[in-house]
Amino acid sequence: MQNKNIQFLGDFLNGRFVLSEKPDGQFKDESPGDLSDQILTAQYSLDNIEKACQHAKAAYLPWARLSLDQRKNYLLKLKDIFVAHEAEIAEAIARDTGKALWDAVAEAKNLAAKIDITLNESLKLVQEQRISNALPQVDGVLRYKSRGVMAVIGPFNFPAHLPNGHIVPALITGNTIVFKPSEQTPFVGQLYAQMIEKAGFPPGVFNLVQGEGETGKRLVAHELVDGVLFTGSYEVGLKIKQETLTHYWKILALEMGGKNATVVWDDAEMDKAVYETIVGAYMSVGQRCSGTSRVILHDKIADQFIEKFYQVAKKLTIGHWSKNPFMGSLINAAAVEKYVRFQEMANRENCESIMRGKSLELDVKGHYVTPSIHLVKSFDPKSVYQKTEIFGPNVAIYRSSDFENTMDIVNSTGYGLCMALFTQNMDLYNEALLKARVGLLNLNRTTNGASSKLPFGGMGKSGNDRPSGHFAVQYCTVPLASLEDPTHFDKTKLLPGVTFE
Repeated sequence: MQNKNIQFLGDFLNGRFVLSEKPDGQFKDESPGDLSDQILTAQYSLDNIEKACQHAKAAYLPWARLSLDQRKNYLLKLKDIFVAHEAEIAEAIARDTGKALWDAVAEAKNLAAKIDITLNESLKLVQEQRISNALPQVDGVLRYKSRGVMAVIGPFNFPAHLPNGHIVPALITGNTIVFKPSEQTPFVGQLYAQMIEKAGFPPGVFNLVQGEGETGKRLVAHELVDGVLFTGSYEVGLKIKQETLTHYWKILALEMGGKNATVVWDDAEMDKAVYETIVGAYMSVGQRCSGTSRVILHDKIADQFIEKFYQVAKKLTIGHWSKNPFMGSLINAAAVEKYVRFQEMANRENCESIMRGKSLELDVKGHYVTPSIHLVKSFDPKSVYQKTEIFGPNVAIYRSSDFENTMDIVNSTGYGLCMALFTQNMDLYNEALLKARVGLLNLNRTTNGASSKLPFGGMGKSGNDRPSGHFAVQYCTVPLASLEDPTHFDKTKLLPGVTFE
């Protein structure tokens, strides 16, 4: 598949791909790991947003009326297709994102795993419950009801796994989908729709519209959309909130990035802490919302940690995804420009450059950069460098031997997705569990990587209290309470003042 031009199939509407006769525009999809690899030219039609929403709306009640077992059968067929096409999906992810093939393979494997975990574990969270005598002699029933049409807005960094993490729970609970992939990764979006097509879902249950920012804006604001499931930046998530401000009926599940901290205390296992933090900071070229942006070191071990971390970081391999390096490329030229600009900003804001990040020229032309490390000389919660999500392979290192002060640094950015703590002291861990304003807190493990058997979501600028992962079935459903009275009418139990002849 490498460097093979892909035929653009159009939008996936009502069970088939449709090419617009008069598109509103087009955009090119080139591999960031090899700029000579022109994958496809995508077209978009804004009229197709209306069509996709109409089709999803029409398909909703028939899909919701199916039994859970019937919907499961469709998802299990999709799981088999994901497994059968795992290598193809992984290569498409690597081409579209520039991430190393081993990294893309891990993402491709997550697609089938998400279906397994959702069907076998997560559905237990929304099982029907019967409550005897919820009122005297009246039974209560708690059911979870699908919401309707869900708009899924996908990110570029995990263009298959993260949308799939919304789509699978939404479908199994009886919702229908309009999916807009990132304009950076239309190829993976198209391939995902082809997998849905192979699985034979009823027409209209899943729809895909390609496009840029305007497409996403119109989709989230569409009157027929009952919920918006989004993974991406804080800035875009905020725009979605603003676009839907008067659409109070819409559920918004917004996962919006992080500025995550790892704390390494003086009793930490050094080599493990260094390795796990390298993985946290530089895996996927730092393009993970759960990536490690900041490292806070106890003074006693700071010099030793910094030296070891530097020695490992400078030897990390960088290259084209097919060579299976540790780091591939950033997603586009704008990401490179932002990354380089923040190197200069860190230096201006009184940080010492231990390892300078720069644009990297390789045999193959792409958006490659070197990893970077900055030592923060003084903590400043107003520093642009210290509080901004860079989304590149940069880590800021702090020193702090006071745990209270350390927690102040952890909580200083406004983001609240992940924290990692390396220590043998469970009292410190318990203190962090209480004080860290995050949705994920790991002990002696990197911030990166999450389990679909657990919730995934953050606080503050990282989300809006709609955790995904295991909990995704909850934002895809509405709890429906029923009182069910099996008794016959009893005239002797009328309320005062009521005469019944």
